[in-house]
Amino acid sequence: MTPRRSSGSAREDILAGRTSLGIELGSTRIKACLIGSDPAVVLATGSSAWENRLEDGLWTYGLDEVWAGLQEAYAALVADAHDRYGVRPTTFGALGISAMMHGYLAFDAAGELLVPFRTWRNTNTPVAAAELTDLLGVNIPLRWSIAHLHQAVVDGEAHVPQIASVNTLAGYVHERLTGRRVLGVGDASGMFPIDAATGDYDATMVAAYDALAGDRLSAPLVELLPEVRPAGADAGALTAEGALLLDPSGSLAPGIPLCPPEGDAGTGMVATNAVAPRTGNVSAGTSIFAMVVLERPLSGVHHEIDLVTTPSGDAVAMVHCNNGASELAAWAGLFTRFAAAAGAPVSDDAAFEALFREALSGEADAGGLLAYNHLAGEPIAGLTEGRPLVVRTPGSAFTLANFMRAQLYGVFGTLALGMRTLADEGVRLDRMFAHGGMFRTAGVAQRFLAGALGAPVAVGEAASEGGAWGIAVLASYLAHADAVSLGDYLDRQVFASADIAVADPDPVDVAGFAAYLDRYRAGLAIEAAAVGAL
Repeated sequence: MTPRRSSGSAREDILAGRTSLGIELGSTRIKACLIGSDPAVVLATGSSAWENRLEDGLWTYGLDEVWAGLQEAYAALVADAHDRYGVRPTTFGALGISAMMHGYLAFDAAGELLVPFRTWRNTNTPVAAAELTDLLGVNIPLRWSIAHLHQAVVDGEAHVPQIASVNTLAGYVHERLTGRRVLGVGDASGMFPIDAATGDYDATMVAAYDALAGDRLSAPLVELLPEVRPAGADAGALTAEGALLLDPSGSLAPGIPLCPPEGDAGTGMVATNAVAPRTGNVSAGTSIFAMVVLERPLSGVHHEIDLVTTPSGDAVAMVHCNNGASELAAWAGLFTRFAAAAGAPVSDDAAFEALFREALSGEADAGGLLAYNHLAGEPIAGLTEGRPLVVRTPGSAFTLANFMRAQLYGVFGTLALGMRTLADEGVRLDRMFAHGGMFRTAGVAQRFLAGALGAPVAVGEAASEGGAWGIAVLASYLAHADAVSLGDYLDRQVFASADIAVADPDPVDVAGFAAYLDRYRAGLAIEAAAVGAL
C-alpha cells in the first residue's frame, strides 16, 4: 500500500498519538507500518533486511539480529514520517508485534536463551511430530513449537532440564518490550492445540503431554508456554526498558498499550479481511500458506492440514508449505543480471513485471515443463530436504513464457496438493484473498492462483504491505474491542471502501493447472531422487 493521506491530517494524527504502529518480523524483511485514525490508510513505513542461516544443520537467526533489525526498521519509519509530514513520532496510540509463527525459543529461569533460535523452517522433528499426532489425535506439524520441544526431550538434549519458558519470536519480542509473557491465540495455536470452547490450550491434550514427558521437563507444560489472549485483549504496555530496545535514541515514550502479539498467518488474515467462515487467504513469501476459516470441524486427521485459529480464536485449516517465492525470485534475479550484462539494465520491479507478463502467453499446462521450488524440506510433499529443479521432456515446449508460467505454477504446486485435501473434505470457499510481493504485478499470479484453487481470488490495495499493516490494524482494534467484533471492525472501519480486484478462475487455467499438478505429483519422485543423490 502506498502511503496516502493529506499531510495536515496525518501530521495531526501523529502529534496527537492517534496512530497505531505494527512491526512484523518476516523471513527476509522486518517491516514497520504506521496507520492513523483511518486504519485503512498507511502513513509511513520502514524496513530492514535480514536472512536466516544454517548452523549445525538448523535454520536460525541471532537474537542480536532481531534487535538490530527492529531498531533499523523503526528508525526508517520515523525518518519516513518526518520526510512526509515534518514530524517525528515519539508515541503511538497502540503498538503490535508480529513474526513468523512456530519455531522454538527456549529460555532458562534467568531469561537466557538455552539454544539458538530454531525457526519454522526446520524439519528435524519427524519423530516428535509423529508421536504427538498419535498421542493427541490431531495433526502436529514438524514446525510447531511443541514438536521442537518434544524432539529436544526425545533426543535428551542437555538444555531440556533447564527450560523455564518456551516462546515464539513474536512472543519473545513482546515480552522484552512489555515484561508480559502473553501470546495472541492465533500464534499460540501454532505452539500447541487450542480448545475452541475455552480459547486456551486444550487442557486434555496438555494433561496427556505432561504424562508423556513425565519428569523430563522442569515444570508442567502450561507453565512453560505463554498465556493466551484473543484479539483486542489487554497485553501490557511498553516499558521504559522496552522503549529503549526499540528506539535507542530515547525519543520513544513508554506506556504505549500493546495488542497481543500475533503470528504472520493471523496478521495475513486481518490484512485480507479473511476472518469469516468460507473465506480464506494465501500469503506468499519465503514460505507460502493458505488459511481457510472453517464452518465445521474436519472429519479426519490429515498430515497436510494444520488446525489453528484466527486472532479471535475461530477454527482455521492451514496448509503451510516451507517453500514459496524464493526460487522464483532467484530466477528473476538471474534474468535481471543478464539484462545488465547485455548492456540493457532493468530494475528488479521491471524484470518481474516483464517476466510475469510473459507468463500470460504461456500454454495453460506450461507446455510440459515442471518447476520445483524446494529450497528446504517440504513435509506435504514428503521431502526432508529440498533441491530446486526445472524438469522437461524432449517434447516439452521450452519457451520463456512456458518457463515463467511453470515457475509461477511451481510456487503454488505443493499448496495445491494440500488444498485438494480440503476440497475432498467438502470445504467450500466463497473467495480467497491473496497478499505478498508476487501479487504486485496485477492480474498474473492472482489469475494463476485462481486457476490452481478453482475459486475467486481477491487482491486488495494492501497486498504488498501484508502482515505489518495487519498487526497495525490489530493494534488499532484495541480501542474498539469492547464495542465490536474483529470481523465487524474490519468490515465497517477498515475495508468498507477498500479497492479490491477479484479474479475468477478461468476454465482453461483450471484444466491446465490440473494437468500440471498431475505431472508435478508424479515428478516428486525426481525431487526425492535428487535429495538422495546430491
